[in-house]
Amino acid sequence: MKYRAVIFDLFGTLIDTSSRADYERVLAQMAVVLKAPRMEFTQLWFDTFDLRTTGALTSPEGNIDHICQHLGITFTDDQLKRASAIRFNFTVESLIPRPDTLATLGFLKANSYRVGLITDCSSEVPTAWKNTTMASLIDVPVFSCVEGVKKPDPRIYQRALQRLVVQAKECLYVGDGSSRELSGAQQIGMHPVLIRVPHEINSDAYRIDEEEWHGTTISSLSEVMGLLG
Repeated sequence: MKYRAVIFDLFGTLIDTSSRADYERVLAQMAVVLKAPRMEFTQLWFDTFDLRTTGALTSPEGNIDHICQHLGITFTDDQLKRASAIRFNFTVESLIPRPDTLATLGFLKANSYRVGLITDCSSEVPTAWKNTTMASLIDVPVFSCVEGVKKPDPRIYQRALQRLVVQAKECLYVGDGSSRELSGAQQIGMHPVLIRVPHEINSDAYRIDEEEWHGTTISSLSEVMGLLG
């Protein structure tokens, strides 16, 4: 099969997935600023994942306000600004491409493949995306918080395909298996590939709704080039 396009996941694929310990450390810092109980704040942040990633909570400030209302906590504008900045800066610092990401994306672009991105994310990612080194190498970025749907909903894949102007059968989908993304891609006719880099195999990488996968698997992005046919 000769493919015309490759769609990538973001976290755990083009960039490393944050560890759960690092994620919880950032949430603890936010809780300290807000004078909120750390464990309750952390749990509610995890519990509001779907609201963040489908755009129901449109900003870190909105997410913080939602949680603090639930906890019965009041905060000042300064506290809100500081806590939101901690979250935003954590996101920006995470958007560092893996060593072979730019070379792989550059190869695809140079060889006339269409390149897409589908990521379950909150509003900080599309805000920060345009300033990343990856942005110019992705033809169509699709952010769940903008679309109002997340993986594995078939609509988010279909929108990426429509904007790339390719059929599902002409497309590889590469992801780390979170959000049941691989079976979602397979169900609409894409060819899914699991990526699992060696340094994350035994880590506490934070993956939402990770699925077990027995299909094609690679250990680096550079292997994508060998799958193109």
